[in-house]
Amino acid sequence: MPLLENFQPIGAIAPTSQGLLQLQRIVAAGIPLSIWVPSHLEHPGVQTYARPLAVHLQECWCHYRAWIFTLACGAVVRLISPLLTHKRQDPAVCVLSEDGRWMVSLLGGHGAGGDRLCQVLSAAIGATPILTGASHAQGYFAVDCWGTALGWQRGAGDWNAIARQQAQGKPLRVYQTCGSSLWRTALNPPQAVEFVSAPPAENAIWITERALPSSLTSSVAWHPRVLWLGIGCERGTSAALIQQAIDQTLAQAGLSPLAIAGIASIDRKADEVGLYQVAQAHDWPSRWFPAQELARVAVPTPSAIVAAEMGTPSVAEAAAVLASDGGHLIVPKQIYRQGGEPGAVTIAIAQAQREFIPRQGSLSLIGIGPGALDQLTLAARSALLAADILVGYELYLELLAPLRRSGQMVAAYGITQERKRAQAAIDLARWGLNVAVVSSGDCGIYGMAGLVLELLAEAGINDLPVEVFPGVSAVNAAAARLGAPLMHDFCTISLSDRLTPWAVIEQRLRAAAAADFVTALYNPRSRDRQHQLVKAKAIFLEYRLPQTPVAIVRAAYRPEEQITLTTLGAFQPETADMFSLVLIGNASTRRFRDWLITPRGYSATLQQTCLTE
Repeated sequence: MPLLENFQPIGAIAPTSQGLLQLQRIVAAGIPLSIWVPSHLEHPGVQTYARPLAVHLQECWCHYRAWIFTLACGAVVRLISPLLTHKRQDPAVCVLSEDGRWMVSLLGGHGAGGDRLCQVLSAAIGATPILTGASHAQGYFAVDCWGTALGWQRGAGDWNAIARQQAQGKPLRVYQTCGSSLWRTALNPPQAVEFVSAPPAENAIWITERALPSSLTSSVAWHPRVLWLGIGCERGTSAALIQQAIDQTLAQAGLSPLAIAGIASIDRKADEVGLYQVAQAHDWPSRWFPAQELARVAVPTPSAIVAAEMGTPSVAEAAAVLASDGGHLIVPKQIYRQGGEPGAVTIAIAQAQREFIPRQGSLSLIGIGPGALDQLTLAARSALLAADILVGYELYLELLAPLRRSGQMVAAYGITQERKRAQAAIDLARWGLNVAVVSSGDCGIYGMAGLVLELLAEAGINDLPVEVFPGVSAVNAAAARLGAPLMHDFCTISLSDRLTPWAVIEQRLRAAAAADFVTALYNPRSRDRQHQLVKAKAIFLEYRLPQTPVAIVRAAYRPEEQITLTTLGAFQPETADMFSLVLIGNASTRRFRDWLITPRGYSATLQQTCLTE
């Protein structure tokens, strides 16, 4: 099920057995919950509380990043109000009705991700999410959520004023100096956003590595984590001196500490206590490099003394460049000492082209069915809503547009760019995004699942979470529109020879025709492929009677759906296209009204039973 690490652990309260049943449905959908019930409802897999619920919440409130209650909203408000501090610190709170029909995003809809959590959980159990924020009602990407998926940090400024401006439909000016522009794909076209190339004087959103000038009281700042600190220090240098050196370097360069991605140094310093303490205090990752790797990096200020001591002419500058994955050095090394304080610190700063996302990404390979949103499985819908970004063929992403939640990014590709989109999805997931790769029908039947897994296997990538979500395949959708043509053995064959030699396809066609399989032909015909379907018809006529039923189902379950019923002899290949599925019946398939029926053999079995009796 969808990965919700940003919300874990999730606490849940069920004062009644009916409420417990609804929470257990969420757990059954694959979403972990820590469920609490009164002691008289003791049940395997849940925890109990004996004291009043208000007292219990006081004790465990801060241990969870999100909460779900199966109580009345008014009761929840009274219970949690004494525990609230600030909207940037409070957890997300959702309220689920006892019958499982409704879920309300009650608290932390933006900052804590409550709206997203509500939508994902609701989709998992088929509930209706209730979101009351202006961003949902008006369909815009809330400014205080822009950088959340990319690991950006909110900086200084009057965020409430900017949010009001956005809710009122007033234009937002954006000045971006670093970080990915991928977030812009989540902006709906009606949003009034103006991107400026020069630093705005006031009333703007800065996306920057720099500290926001204190004079800009009406502006706000998002800080992508693009700065890598290369640090060298004498053995035993204190965390206080290292921190002071960092602060001074950033201040002198006008850089924000919120834009720091992490620290880097030579591997010999991996056990340096001061470095460890500073990194731990800020939750910064640390990257360590051997001397021979550092020595290969060209730096502006190499040192012969450092080379003699460490085996490389540069530690701080070279480590910063390597940690930033080849970014550019924006602050050459600075050396700090303090009178009366033992030790010394050398600091350099490099800026990465792409920001660091401080979490592991994932891949969800999703079959979206024939195109109508009501054909999506609950699991697929929940996984789509949980994703940070949707990757797929542009037409399929357009079909999903009504389902996309606010803030979801997209990466659209052309119809022949399957390998490119699969590789992009893997790269985005390894970067740290939760990626949904969408395929029409079932993702494992001529879809993207096989290609993505092939590329992962080729690259030996074993540490990336991957889950496959099935969908209603084209052959299932077409069969449902036709009645019961697949009641006996059947097969599917793609007529596209772009990836499979035509000789192999022809061999399969002959085998299916000779074996009397009901046969579904995928990718029957395109602008550049005309003869394959003509040849397929000729092959089947060698083995089947001309009156064999044939159906052409185009765009099943979409507004432009077309169904043509004909026979093998009368079938005109030019009436099919790439959005069609051609279904050829077997020797027993017959037409009844506008349905096709392939008998399973029940009638013959019944007759034989009667004769025996």
